[in-house]
Amino acid sequence: DHGPNPTDEQPLSKIAIHKASFALHESASVQAAPLLLGLKGEDTAWVNVELKYPEPSENDWVGVFSPAKFNASDCYDESGKSHEAPCICTAPIKPKLVAVSNPISFANPKAPVYPRLAHGPPARTVGWRDPGFIHTSFLKELWPNTMYNYRMGHMLLNGTIIWSKMYSFKSSPYPGQNSLQRVIIFGDMGKAERDGSNEYACYQPGSLITTDQLISDLDNYDIVFHIGDMPYANGYLSQWDQFTAQVEPIASIKPYMVASGNHERSWPNSGGFYATKDSGGECGVPAETMYYVPAENRAKFWYSTDYGMFHFCIADSEHDWREGSEQYAWIEKCLASVDRKKQPWLIFSAHRVLGYSSNSWYAMEGSFEEPMGREHLQKLWQKYKVDIAFYGHVHNYERTCPIYQNQCVNTERDSYSGTVNGTIHVVVGGGGSHLSDFTEINTVWSLYKDHDWGFVKLTAFNHSSLLFEYKKSRDGLVYDSFTISRDYRDVLACVHDGCEPTTLAS
Repeated sequence: DHGPNPTDEQPLSKIAIHKASFALHESASVQAAPLLLGLKGEDTAWVNVELKYPEPSENDWVGVFSPAKFNASDCYDESGKSHEAPCICTAPIKPKLVAVSNPISFANPKAPVYPRLAHGPPARTVGWRDPGFIHTSFLKELWPNTMYNYRMGHMLLNGTIIWSKMYSFKSSPYPGQNSLQRVIIFGDMGKAERDGSNEYACYQPGSLITTDQLISDLDNYDIVFHIGDMPYANGYLSQWDQFTAQVEPIASIKPYMVASGNHERSWPNSGGFYATKDSGGECGVPAETMYYVPAENRAKFWYSTDYGMFHFCIADSEHDWREGSEQYAWIEKCLASVDRKKQPWLIFSAHRVLGYSSNSWYAMEGSFEEPMGREHLQKLWQKYKVDIAFYGHVHNYERTCPIYQNQCVNTERDSYSGTVNGTIHVVVGGGGSHLSDFTEINTVWSLYKDHDWGFVKLTAFNHSSLLFEYKKSRDGLVYDSFTISRDYRDVLACVHDGCEPTTLAS
């Protein structure tokens, strides 16, 4: 969904830090312990905060500042404000400072943290505070299907190297490899506070539910695709830190591939396809810096990647995809270049719904997709026989029949075989953000809907057998599934509007 109502005020956006008046109270105190974190090499640690105040009220709040030496002079001047509210420095409430705690710090503040693995051959950052160094390393000449241990190092000016803790990962299968391969796909997850405390932009109530379900099941999948709307940081770099820490148990040991969403990219007059203010002015810079993708130009966030028997074409819905555009030409090239004998499973994905969705606000706009979405792309999906197309943006789950030009081309629900007559479209945007309602209009192509948080798992058993499962985040159980069974020659067979005898690759 497009995010919160622009008239809604987030709880912390009401606090004008730079207008705080000193009202130190002799009986008020704040103590934080321990003073030094990470003595055992850990990246994250709990801090206990003890409050004492004789006149408590529901309007009292505890602020956490990073860095601790926050200075009000760093704030924007209100008269010259040029970015979207809320801004933590220019909002209305003038608090009274009643107590200040001791500062706390890490034993090794220069140690690299929160590694994020990605898949693909070898593109900086903005925010409201210094992000520190962002390291990018390329691991070359890896043997397929091999366990590797790794750690990250940062060299100080005096030549000393500060090391992270050790991590491990299994290298990817070689393209076309015939083995068990398992893929997780979802969008729109966000982040949340582990201790349940209030936070800026607190509208992703299911993010930890999905995160923890995936952490608990790490042994049962191989690669993750988070298709847009990651932390919903809206310009606050601390939110990116919070998100990367939250997914670190996943992203440090599995390739964590991402797509560009409106909350990463969209901003007026920034070169994107949409003019909304959903990115808070980020314009994609933190996303393309924090997460590596094998794009030719990472400012244009479309890319292809292979994983065993899968070929993924990840589009960027925040840039023009219409016929005649640069991205349209790339999409066709990506779909055409796959050799279906080696990689039979062809997956298309984008953040916004370029295919089909029964979402209520699409219906209110008079459509069931992003305007001009399938109008321009469906002949490519059909020509190159895309198996499944995935989308986020709408915060729920929905699966269509195999469809072409708004018509179901197959009456099956649970198993598909033979010629690829149409593409199955799946909305899987229930990663954790506030849920989206469905329209009451009956869409005949919609086979399964779920108004809940969840994700999809694809399991390729071999070159001719694929299992699709939709799982709820709350329990990890399967609530919708189907299988695809076919030979690559079925993919090359002639269907309506797609009668080329071979793909370009073969």
